[in-house]
Amino acid sequence: MDSQWLVPAALAFGILLGSGVFAIVLIALHRGQTAVSVTSSAVPDGVDQVIEALESAAAVIDPSNNVVKASPGAFTFGLVANGQLVHPQLSDIVDRVRRDGQPVTQELHLSRGPFGDANLFLFVRVARLGARYILLLAEDRTESFRLDEMRRDFIANISHELKTPIGAVGLLAEALVSASSEPEQVKRFAKRLTKESERLARITQEIIELSRLQSTDALSEAELVDIDHVVAMAIDQNRVAAESDGVQLVTKAKSGAQVYGDEALLVTALHNLIANAIQYSPKRSRVGVGVSSRDGVVEIAVTDQGAGIPADEIDRVFERFFRGDPARSRITGGSGLGLSIVKHVAQNHSGDVRVWSQPGNGSTFTIRLPEAIGAASIQQGASK
Repeated sequence: MDSQWLVPAALAFGILLGSGVFAIVLIALHRGQTAVSVTSSAVPDGVDQVIEALESAAAVIDPSNNVVKASPGAFTFGLVANGQLVHPQLSDIVDRVRRDGQPVTQELHLSRGPFGDANLFLFVRVARLGARYILLLAEDRTESFRLDEMRRDFIANISHELKTPIGAVGLLAEALVSASSEPEQVKRFAKRLTKESERLARITQEIIELSRLQSTDALSEAELVDIDHVVAMAIDQNRVAAESDGVQLVTKAKSGAQVYGDEALLVTALHNLIANAIQYSPKRSRVGVGVSSRDGVVEIAVTDQGAGIPADEIDRVFERFFRGDPARSRITGGSGLGLSIVKHVAQNHSGDVRVWSQPGNGSTFTIRLPEAIGAASIQQGASK
């Protein structure tokens, strides 16, 4: 009887033992898979696609501070190299978030790459991504910082430029009162007062023109413009100044070139180039104005026989308030805005302005504009 129950009992015991072993194996396998998932470098589902789609810089950092995923922007800005964060400032923020568990938002001023000289202004946000990873997002604010800096400089320069004529007007007005009994002194002070008031009005007008050119609707009503007429008007505006300075204005035969744009703005731009050439030309010299057109481009060139521009100043001549010879500019009343206006006029007409200069051999400034090819025949056909 006992032997009859022995075999089934042994079989049951074997099944129970096997089940236990199988359960242990399953538990071990589950723990092994958990361990593998913990040590795996794969980021959570969907994060890869999000990172790749971001235009801003983004990076996912593991517990060893290795970058396991980064967006193209992170490489472009030089924030990531060789699987690591380049800048210690970013690593410090990542460590702080990992330690405290709280997101951090901060503005940083960094160099572009490990050896870069260019500056980056970044708006950085760092936060946890799941239990193991840290997500770093960086938005480039460099352009906004640059524009803000330009705005501050522009306001400072305007304040400085306006201060001189305004102060002079006040002093001359006081001098007029004191010299009221001396007719000759009154005439002298009145002449200087007129000159300073004209300078103040010119600076104010140029500031207004520059502001208009920087607006989005500067050419909201473009018309067909005859470039020969623009040249004639600009030369007429400068003829008296040229004669008083002993400078001869020379122009070539009519070109027949036409462009679409704002005639008044184009006259202003060319007037500024001619006036600038006269101011920096010696007596008994010539200033030439020529127009040519080829390959769909109209070129208006103004050439002088002045002292030329040093090579290190060529790239700066179109900056606001930049003046290569400040002493001469004070004498002539220049504001330093004329060439900046020329540049903006050209750009608003889908063109550009270029300069060639050699010390001792004068300078040539050239406005290049898209030609309105066949515009006359099109207009004639439309009018029929």
